[in-house]
Amino acid sequence: MNLGDFLGQNLSDFWSYTGFANATPEHFIMLAFGLLFIWLAIKHDFEPLLLVPIGFGILVGNIPFKIDAGAEIGIYEEGSVLNILYDGVSAGWYPPLIFLGIGAMTDFSALIANPKLMLIGAAAQFGIFGAYMVALALGFAPDQAGAIAIIGGADGPTAIFLSSKLAPNLMGAIAVSAYSYMALVPVIQPPIMRLLTTKNERLIKMKPARAVSQNEKIMFPIIGLLLTCFVVPSALPLLGMLFFGNLLRESGVTTRLAKTASNALNDIIVMLLGLTVGASTQASEFLTQDTIFIFFLGFIAFIIASMSGVLFVKLFNLFLPKSKKINPLIGNAGVSAVPMSARISNNMGLKYDPSNYLLMHAMGPNVAGVIGSAVAAGALLAFLG
Repeated sequence: MNLGDFLGQNLSDFWSYTGFANATPEHFIMLAFGLLFIWLAIKHDFEPLLLVPIGFGILVGNIPFKIDAGAEIGIYEEGSVLNILYDGVSAGWYPPLIFLGIGAMTDFSALIANPKLMLIGAAAQFGIFGAYMVALALGFAPDQAGAIAIIGGADGPTAIFLSSKLAPNLMGAIAVSAYSYMALVPVIQPPIMRLLTTKNERLIKMKPARAVSQNEKIMFPIIGLLLTCFVVPSALPLLGMLFFGNLLRESGVTTRLAKTASNALNDIIVMLLGLTVGASTQASEFLTQDTIFIFFLGFIAFIIASMSGVLFVKLFNLFLPKSKKINPLIGNAGVSAVPMSARISNNMGLKYDPSNYLLMHAMGPNVAGVIGSAVAAGALLAFLG
């Protein structure tokens, strides 16, 4: 073989390994999705801590390459770096670590001071079970339907944890759908809140919550763990870490551990989780009819959950004296998108009355929603796992 043929053969081989030679229209569709997520995060400040890692992960996961034994490039190739990092998603150990961070950074005082707000968080879980029934009607198997339905809780880590156990093949679509709707909370919820409430209801002022003692704060994670996990032991990985993180925060003697869990550790896990979830959306795995159904069902679940919280408050107010009525604008916070939903409740309240601050009241159902979605996931795992 002469030099020209040798160089030509090498160039041909090199070309066959490039992304240009292996690209398909589906790859470019997914790359556009990744760029859209990054644009929404940077341009419109839609949950950048979630959408930037996920969007960039979509780009990473959809760089076309030639499948070659031993190359160990893709996230689904055993032994690759991405595959090793993805093990935290597929094996379900990233979500409990995120729950540890959530517990360490969450003040449950609003819920402790007004325990009836827990009912709002519970009511919002109707979105999960409503979506479960619709998913069954669309032909999904019960375990797949359960994994998809948890999107209604607006809790990305819980959705990943449950789908890793019940429907690993759908986990990429479920995770991206859950985080997408979490990021779109400021767009989706306000119209629902306006539609379901009257002007007078939006102007309801709630009394300031009572002061919560340090002893109550310390006892809450212990009692909360025992009550919830005795009912649904299968939720222990999530709720155990959530309440453990909260005990680190409130005990007063483990400040260093609480700061590590809520800051450095949580940030590392969020980065790895977002990147690997995004990378798992390879075009061949993601662009399917099931993905379209999952996004549709996730949207339905989130709508039902938001409506259920608001409508439950309106119903509850029928039995409360005038002085103790609850502003229905905090009903949307029953989903566990913390603290986004609570901020929306507060912003809506201030819009109609600049002196009506609802943030601390809304944090009650908001943190209750975190617990509620984990309990719902545990119940689904117990019945379907």
